[in-house]
Amino acid sequence: MPSALLAPVTAACAVFAGSAAAQGIAETGVRLQPSTTLAPPPRGDAAKQLPIIVQARELRGRPDLETVAEGDAEFRRGDTVLRADRLSYDHPKDLAIARGNVQITRDGNRYSGPELQLYVQRFEGFFVEPTYFFSRTGAGGSADRIDFIDDQRAVAHRATYTSCPADGSGDPDWLLSARRVKMDLEANEGIAEGAVLRFMGVPILGAPVLSFPLTDARKSGWLPPSINLDSRSGLQVSVPYYWNIAPDRDATLTPGISAKRGLSLGTEFRYLEPRYAGVANLDLMPDDRLVGDTRHALHWTHNAQLVGDTVLGLRVMRVSDDDYWKDFPGNVPSLTPRLLLSDLQASRPLGDWTTYARAMRWQVLQAADSPIDPALVTTTTHPPPLVTHLYERLPQLGARTHRQLAGGFELGFEGEFNRFTKPEGIIDPDRQTGTRLHALASVARPWVTPGWSLVPRLTLNAASYALDRPLNDGRRHASRVIPTFSVDSGWVLERDTTWFGRRLRQTLEPRLLYVNTPYRDQAVLPNFDAAPKDFNFESVYTDNAFSGIDRVSDAHQLTAGVTTRLLHPSTGAEAVRLGIVQRYLFREQRITAEGVPFTRRFSDVLLLGSSTLYPRWTLDAALQYSPDIDRTTRSIVGLRYSPGPFRTVNATYRLARGLSEQVELGWQWPIHGPTPLDEPRDRALRVDGRQCNGTWYGVGRINYSTRDSRITDSVVGLEYDAGCWIARAVAERLSTGRSEATTRLLLQLELVGLSRLGSNPLQVLKDNIPGYRLLRDESSTAPATRPYD
Repeated sequence: MPSALLAPVTAACAVFAGSAAAQGIAETGVRLQPSTTLAPPPRGDAAKQLPIIVQARELRGRPDLETVAEGDAEFRRGDTVLRADRLSYDHPKDLAIARGNVQITRDGNRYSGPELQLYVQRFEGFFVEPTYFFSRTGAGGSADRIDFIDDQRAVAHRATYTSCPADGSGDPDWLLSARRVKMDLEANEGIAEGAVLRFMGVPILGAPVLSFPLTDARKSGWLPPSINLDSRSGLQVSVPYYWNIAPDRDATLTPGISAKRGLSLGTEFRYLEPRYAGVANLDLMPDDRLVGDTRHALHWTHNAQLVGDTVLGLRVMRVSDDDYWKDFPGNVPSLTPRLLLSDLQASRPLGDWTTYARAMRWQVLQAADSPIDPALVTTTTHPPPLVTHLYERLPQLGARTHRQLAGGFELGFEGEFNRFTKPEGIIDPDRQTGTRLHALASVARPWVTPGWSLVPRLTLNAASYALDRPLNDGRRHASRVIPTFSVDSGWVLERDTTWFGRRLRQTLEPRLLYVNTPYRDQAVLPNFDAAPKDFNFESVYTDNAFSGIDRVSDAHQLTAGVTTRLLHPSTGAEAVRLGIVQRYLFREQRITAEGVPFTRRFSDVLLLGSSTLYPRWTLDAALQYSPDIDRTTRSIVGLRYSPGPFRTVNATYRLARGLSEQVELGWQWPIHGPTPLDEPRDRALRVDGRQCNGTWYGVGRINYSTRDSRITDSVVGLEYDAGCWIARAVAERLSTGRSEATTRLLLQLELVGLSRLGSNPLQVLKDNIPGYRLLRDESSTAPATRPYD
């Protein structure tokens, strides 16, 4: 009987939970949410098949006329529990009545009131003065009355919703109220009439009619507004509209206005089919008053599965002008906002081979005070160093394979054809263009055991060029073949030890790499894609000092290093790592990035260290030491202190001698108010328990250049956690040139259990502050329930 009651009651009270779902669409996009329970509680006909358990201090009745339970009466079916002082059921009328301290629980949600009446078969009745609490959102409310029209429709009168307890005056800090709420489960639609959101007693949002979904299913409608403020565009206000086109298509239209620039429209279109999917974003400003022109940005990604296991990928990223990345940084989703890549690529397996094709183009955004040079020079030494140019590939065609041969041998091969062209926006009349056909082949015989490995390898790097401009010696065609022989060997030794009274397992991992590559003069050949590798613990164990194809460093050298680690025996977690490596040259290296032969016998020494031996402290360090000058040439040292949730301080020092020296400080720390060390889920329970005391948190990251004596980038803000609402104010400063910077002010009010209003600084904080944690989980789920306690 009462088990069927909960569906419309849940829907009636979930009227405001739908607003939280809509906010999820606005901030994180619609996505399928996997269940956290192994098996959901029975519903519908399955629930009706479960047995009914009724218990009370007194049970009486008349057959086929009336059944009455009095005194701590309790009714159970499935995961539904109904309690009341008195329960009665009139069989002829099919009328169920519960009076006195009526309480219903289901899925962790609670409903209570003085009286419930229901015609069971027709599912028609009412619940008088119900109150409700939803465990998923940690919030609830009350209504004067809920009328059940049938099993799919209900109406709530004068309903409210909040996650705050009432203060001394009887009003919670925030409250969402509506004069009337109509719910239609079959249509998955709720309509609130006269909806008003109040914060500290002041109305901040209102709508005469508000439509929302009753479940997590998608539904078209307006989403919460976004407000931004920055130094280049002034105040910006936008209100997204979500359009649920079809189960496999949707769109978000975001009209907005900027105080300085004018009107804008952002669009996002998403599609998902069995064999293809993609997302297209177009941001358009028809008339930017500051520049007197139309501004736009296009970002489109498309992936498809074609016939014959062919995979197709498309990425397009274009903007209207060179200054777009400065004025609208949020609309350029790229790690290199001034170098925008568009490419089309396809691949297909053919037996042991993988074939692929690609076309790629660049849009280069120039700036007057910091132009992108025609060539990306790797160093500033004299004579002229290696120069890496920016090229487009129209097209790139290739095939590669890696297979096992008889006798334990391994064969690897890659062959490619590339046509290199000059990108638009690069003014360089001497830029070389043309085609290149290259092949990389290797044969190896690895011996691998749990304690040691030995891998001898022979590699060939062959390239042939057909150029549009003659080389310095007058040729338009050139080719070369460069062999490399290497032997890579490593060992892993272990022992049990004790450090600081703790039992640990220590490893000793020595490694040797011998490389022999003959010298081949490559100075006259073009360089389309080669660039020097960063000298670090990974690249020092490679056989070529350059990435790409066009440059192969000559070498006759031995790289020797050793790493030791301390591991927890039971978990394998790493507590300490220490390492050292150095390279010895049997002859000078003539092909270098600087263009000057490397005549020293010993390379710089690389050292690394990391430690989490003390749970609250994390130390990471990497040093490059030069024996010639007896000084450190490069170093990165980082220290983090994290004693608990919402408490982290980290400092990083970076040095590249002669180029840069920076100090970075990041933090999230409580500065005033109660500071429990509970996990976010536990803190939400305290909110339910009315433990709502406010706490101030400081957050930020500052990057300071000691070489330039200035702050390059910074994020500084405050968070106030009142338990049932959180306020955030974050200022972000980004350098956009040698003498330019953009400053943004992000303000957000998060009403816990409902929605977030204003601009969203959370992604900025997570991207910039190592160890930053949200003060509330982005989503939570009610605990799994069983049919019977």
